[in-house]
Amino acid sequence: MQYFVTTSTAATERTDCVVIAIFEQGLLSPTASALNDSANGRVQAILDRGDITGKVGQTLLLQDIDGVTSPRILLVGCGKQEGIKETDFNTLITAIIKTLDSSAATEATLYLSELNVSARPAQWLVSQAIMTAESILYQYTATKSDPKLTESPIERLSFFADNNEPELKQATENGLAIAQGMRLAKDLGNLPGNVCTPSYLAQQAEDIGQQFSAVTTTILDEDEMESLGMGSLLSVSRGSRQPAKLITMNYQGGGDEKPVVLVGKGLTFDAGGISLKPAAGMDEMKYDMCGSASVFGTMIAIAELNLPINVIGVVPSSENMPDGDANKPGDIVTSMAGKTIEILNTDAEGRLILCDALTYSERFDPAVVIDIATLTGAIIVALGSKTTGLMANDQQLADDLLQAGQDSYDKAWQLPLWDEYQEQLDSNFADIANIGGKEAGSVTAACFLSRFTEKFTWAHLDIAGTAWKSGGKDKGATGRPVPMLVQYLMNRIADKS
Repeated sequence: MQYFVTTSTAATERTDCVVIAIFEQGLLSPTASALNDSANGRVQAILDRGDITGKVGQTLLLQDIDGVTSPRILLVGCGKQEGIKETDFNTLITAIIKTLDSSAATEATLYLSELNVSARPAQWLVSQAIMTAESILYQYTATKSDPKLTESPIERLSFFADNNEPELKQATENGLAIAQGMRLAKDLGNLPGNVCTPSYLAQQAEDIGQQFSAVTTTILDEDEMESLGMGSLLSVSRGSRQPAKLITMNYQGGGDEKPVVLVGKGLTFDAGGISLKPAAGMDEMKYDMCGSASVFGTMIAIAELNLPINVIGVVPSSENMPDGDANKPGDIVTSMAGKTIEILNTDAEGRLILCDALTYSERFDPAVVIDIATLTGAIIVALGSKTTGLMANDQQLADDLLQAGQDSYDKAWQLPLWDEYQEQLDSNFADIANIGGKEAGSVTAACFLSRFTEKFTWAHLDIAGTAWKSGGKDKGATGRPVPMLVQYLMNRIADKS
């Protein structure tokens, strides 16, 4: 969909539909009140009949109101006049987009910047509306022979600007770029494992390098990884017929600044290896590459926005399958860092590929390193699907990511990374075990990774609960945490200016 900014009033805007806010108790927003005057009180008369009460997400489509240029007026309930929460705003945007998309209107203008949404600025409302709209309109079609598409979809959405037109134009660009990044992350996460292989991801990275001149892509094959000593990563791919790839996307927009390195787990299918997962729900294990998908999405978003920053995306990619040559419980492998690892559970493979990618990241002399991974089911038990788990070896980095989550409404919650948990990874036969027992599974997984991050500032995002919706009609990738990652990078730029 296309997005624009307009300065025309609701009564004079030439579009298929104008969208105006009403509140509970029949109260009109300032825009609705002005439009009501142009319509000789017609809007207030309709409200007085009680067809819409103003509760959040209620909609009422009016046709051919005298005194209004647009043939349609969509009234949308926005709750209490004094203000609403971010969740309420997303609810009403969802209702608007669904109503418009099922109508004959192909373009509309929203007059909602006057809403008080937890004191968020108008720019936030615009960018959030775009991301929400694109999520509602998203349809996965890549492997469907006859996708059911909307007959007259909404194609153009405009936002009213009073005296802040430049700021809102920038907000539309930001929102659309992030939404496009989320779309790519969803598409990659939703593709089946027989299509989205490590080689497929490598080709997507090559395509991004061709699309954006600021991005340089490098792909390492298994022989090159073996020469670097990546025994931990390569131990996972031994059970698969699909060769592993180490993908690097280098975005140069910040001159000589040290880069931010984003390391995304790229397990394109996770059967659990010899420690085989239960059959029920195993189809969803194609989503185990959503960490890498979020890195891909973030890279195209920042490239679209031409952000003045250096960012390197590192994606270790493999499958985890059972095979005669696959890892066995009790095997010991040697990582690129030289540390030996006892594999007690072959289904704890994500950390085995990430640890070598983290060591590899040292060569970029990074300002910070952030890994993103669907790492543990334990994080879903702890935090559910609402918030991403965050652990870090530097509190300032943790605080910056928490703030980016608040700013983007793509939230994270910090968990401890204390030395007391490290002893759970003790091994009688190697430097470290790859699991730490039943207790604090998400924390001990991060403790494992922390053993390979001693030379740089690092944070870990466990997105197992937030990157994917399981089961039912909503099953699929969410595109998170692309908004948080892009917001973190934009905040970092703003802090330096």
